[in-house]
Amino acid sequence: MYTVAQLIGGVWGAGGEGGELVVHDPADGSPVTTVPVATADEVAKAVEAARGAAAEWAATAPAERAAALHRAADAVEAAADELAQATTAEMGKPLDDARGGVAAGIGTLRQYAELSPVRGGRTLHGAPSALDFMAPEPRGVVAAITPWNDPVAVSCGLLGAALVTGNVVLYKPSERTPATGWLLARGLDQALPAGVLSLLTGGAEVGAALAGQDVDVVAHVGSTATGRAIAAAGARTGAKVLLENGGSDPLVVDADVDPVWAAEQAALGCFANAGQICVAVERIYVHRDVAEDFVDALVERAEALTVGPGRDPGTQLGPLVDRRHRDHVHGQVTAAVAEGARVRTGGAVPDGPGAFYPATVVSDCRHEMVLVREETFGPVAPVVVVDSFSEGLRCAADSPYGLAATVLTGSMSHAHRAWRELPVGTVKVNAVFGGAPGGAAQPRRGSGQGFGYGPELLDEFSTVKAVHIEAPGGGHW
Repeated sequence: MYTVAQLIGGVWGAGGEGGELVVHDPADGSPVTTVPVATADEVAKAVEAARGAAAEWAATAPAERAAALHRAADAVEAAADELAQATTAEMGKPLDDARGGVAAGIGTLRQYAELSPVRGGRTLHGAPSALDFMAPEPRGVVAAITPWNDPVAVSCGLLGAALVTGNVVLYKPSERTPATGWLLARGLDQALPAGVLSLLTGGAEVGAALAGQDVDVVAHVGSTATGRAIAAAGARTGAKVLLENGGSDPLVVDADVDPVWAAEQAALGCFANAGQICVAVERIYVHRDVAEDFVDALVERAEALTVGPGRDPGTQLGPLVDRRHRDHVHGQVTAAVAEGARVRTGGAVPDGPGAFYPATVVSDCRHEMVLVREETFGPVAPVVVVDSFSEGLRCAADSPYGLAATVLTGSMSHAHRAWRELPVGTVKVNAVFGGAPGGAAQPRRGSGQGFGYGPELLDEFSTVKAVHIEAPGGGHW
């Protein structure tokens, strides 16, 4: 069992008068974490304490802040195995995947520690007697509200970028992975001055209380509904809001690709981490010429996956995060079948403990089905057959979301059409995952706003001041 403590104003174990939550292992239902719930009054006091620590941290030399972040990365690396095991215990991610998420988070901390000290402002060319420049400054107090599906990698991105640019941070991890957030905060806190990082725990009510406080930035990765509520709170308080929210990412399969290779890509995009990835493939538009072979190969890939608890070696498909989420996933599949879709494999809730759901392939889908239109966030591959690449591209673009999209094609002209025409933040051609380090994108529509990754995230946590200095009396210095 993990027993989580909060960190407020540099004091571990503070607060928690709002009660206690218990997190259960989604593989077998056993309790794994007890976590205190912050009250609204405790949230307000934490913000006040953070405000008191903000000026000194902002005045710290950028190189010193970067060195502190490097030390924090060292501390997180020392706890890497414990962090991965906590992630697996709390949300079911296969252990190797959890280790990969921790390694990615450590790499992000180091990347921001290297990038931040070399950032500068901009010198302007004004009058000969004047000096004009633009200087970046910290925004102040940042509230970071993070998700459960990749808790270390995502948290390290937001926390690292906010801290190294001179902001103090109030960190609220998901109530589904609080021990993972607590272990991460312990590592970071070892390297930071007291009060620069606070940890607040609890459910949605704690996140809502934090978003409604007098903070300067609210950064949130999670559902679209929560993101919109945070945006509304930011409109009232004046806080800048950074959001990476839900998605229903499409995969378009052109007529000229090998259908077996395309099915391998689709399986990876749909079933990795049980489909619980922000940029998972959520809907497939396959050209009629290759559709039959593609679906057959996708079914074969789905049925070959090794299912089991994430802690077991060799597990490829672990449980969903909890049974409530499994009910959501299965409900969408059931509704699609009622509307004429056909389950080719999976699609049934298994007997036994835990929140397992099989890799599921659903054919004969239509573009307007809820399973296709809305976010599922589970190991489900809904397939829509299209008669042309243009039809597939048009359907892929028709969505309330705009996070990412993938196109599999042997045509360079089709590849260029895809990146130009798809209204999403990230377009991937011939690979469902991957990309160069440091890439940054802006999600669109219901998927959020602002840069969430890359060097540009440092700019999101900074504000720019324009300075004009003239010599006295209009003379020269």
